[in-house]
Amino acid sequence: MPTVTSNDGTEIYYKDWGSGQPIVFSHGWPLSSDDWDPQMMFFLNQGYRVVGVDRRGHGRSEQVADGHDMDHYADDLAAVVNHLDLHDAIHVGHSTGGGEVARYIGRHGESRVARAVLISAVPPIMVQSDKNPEGTPKKVFDDFQAQLASNRSGFYREVAAGPFYGFNRPGVEPQEALIQNWWRQGMMGGAKAAYDSIVAFSQTDFTEDLKKISVPTLVMHGDNDQVVPFHDAGPLTVKLVQNGTLKSYQGYPHGMITTQHEVINRDLLEWLRT
Repeated sequence: MPTVTSNDGTEIYYKDWGSGQPIVFSHGWPLSSDDWDPQMMFFLNQGYRVVGVDRRGHGRSEQVADGHDMDHYADDLAAVVNHLDLHDAIHVGHSTGGGEVARYIGRHGESRVARAVLISAVPPIMVQSDKNPEGTPKKVFDDFQAQLASNRSGFYREVAAGPFYGFNRPGVEPQEALIQNWWRQGMMGGAKAAYDSIVAFSQTDFTEDLKKISVPTLVMHGDNDQVVPFHDAGPLTVKLVQNGTLKSYQGYPHGMITTQHEVINRDLLEWLRT
């Protein structure tokens, strides 16, 4: 399998298909680059070079015990970008991956970056605090960790069958294949990585990273997102980046890159061509 060694010795798996301007995809928790299948196939057929990266401890990357924080995630992403010598790259991040993209640009700069896309992404910061009173209470994330530690398989099944894709909403028909594929991806990764990543995606403050982003940035977010609530993410993010565009989607869930991938792919392609 194609891997690159990050600066702390961790083996990071990546996919690299096609030629043309590169689009680099950063996935959500606790998944893998497989979650980008609908996008990678679509943009490959549109003439782009598509690169998918499995976060450390996730998917096919090394299941190390430590380094499950945004600084390491950003450095791992940089290791792949540098190894492939990517330039003029479009960085697309979903959920936790959106935080990874923001921290990558904030930490490593824009010399190799053409555009950024944050989809259902965790920035600016998820957890509730005095500075972020509309955020999600810390107890929610503490409960996530407790459930993962006691019954990871069952917990993953409940997330996929419920809030992630909005299958718990009235009138929404669950799609068993999507639920099983989410569970499969989650269980490929390590429990320690997924456990620690809950803190990373919920408690990291990306405000200063977002302020450093000057490349054109598209922020896509559904207003029915039960995982990363719309009001506490997309609209705040687009105000912090220097050249941002907000695209909101009525009724779309957190996992809209899968359930509504035709619309997301079309809108993203249209924006890239402007």
